[in-house]
Amino acid sequence: METTTKTKKRRFEIKTIVNKYAMFVILIILITIFGIASPHFLTGANFINILTSESSRGLLALGVAFCIVTRGIDLSLGSLIAVSSVFTAALVQKLTYSALIIPNLTYIPAWVAVLVGLAVGTAFGLMNGLLVAYTKIHPFIATLGSMTMARGFALLFTNAYPVPMLREDFTIIGQGSILGFLPNIVFVFLMVAIIANILLNHTRFGKNLFAIGGNVDAARASGIKVERNLVMTYCWSALCAALAGVMMTARAASGNATLGEGYELDGIAAATIGGVSQTGGVGSIVGVIGGILVLGVINNGLLILGVSSYLQRIIKGAIIIIAVVFDMRKVARKK
Repeated sequence: METTTKTKKRRFEIKTIVNKYAMFVILIILITIFGIASPHFLTGANFINILTSESSRGLLALGVAFCIVTRGIDLSLGSLIAVSSVFTAALVQKLTYSALIIPNLTYIPAWVAVLVGLAVGTAFGLMNGLLVAYTKIHPFIATLGSMTMARGFALLFTNAYPVPMLREDFTIIGQGSILGFLPNIVFVFLMVAIIANILLNHTRFGKNLFAIGGNVDAARASGIKVERNLVMTYCWSALCAALAGVMMTARAASGNATLGEGYELDGIAAATIGGVSQTGGVGSIVGVIGGILVLGVINNGLLILGVSSYLQRIIKGAIIIIAVVFDMRKVARKK
């Protein structure tokens, strides 16, 4: 009897570990397949390229994961990239060109411009949070509206023109590297991932989000201030998107009102594939990172193999559907 109990316990532990790290098993399999298919895939430069190209989308995934945990969503992420981009860029143009956007603009330190970009993006997150928390508008509708508004503000502010010729003291933020090999945008992504993991797993705020996603009525009955936590959640999501916008702008050395189009779907896809349940109350930052890397490896591998970009979209869509179906079946088994 005791042996049977130990065997069942061991099987349960193995199953738990497999479920927790399944995304990384899939990642290893994908790396092996693409490595065999192309000798150009398994190189250090290519892995750095994957991390660099996926870090901006990764920042979005780290933000929207918090919303999904509460049974919400944030569709405004791509537009927040754009609005943060143009407001930041307008403040760090070389003075010869700055009059095209803001007449009589004097020298503004790069760090001030960065803070302005982050503040503009977070302001939209505050609006999203207030709408979701206090008007009870469904997050899909609230963030869909702010998505359109933010993109409109960006287009209106620039008259749909790009904002070029940015100063070197700003562009170095996106174009520089740590220790000569790790791009700054990857370093920023890793730092935000650590912060997100601490917030979600080691703070009262994170525990509150899981409680809200599990059962909002029970969370409110237990004394959790649901509305305040929801506002903070959407502010965090918007801050991550704004940070992505600032880093992308610095890297491209240009602000653009069309920047980030469709990125919100990639962020949501990475979080979903990484195991953040659309039914709420379930998710981990480790899983989100796994989802980001899986999508990045797939995108990069298919590109190296010369697969059509249209076919890549079909494959990516199929992966998202499979991930959601798998998540729904997992939730159904628990019930």
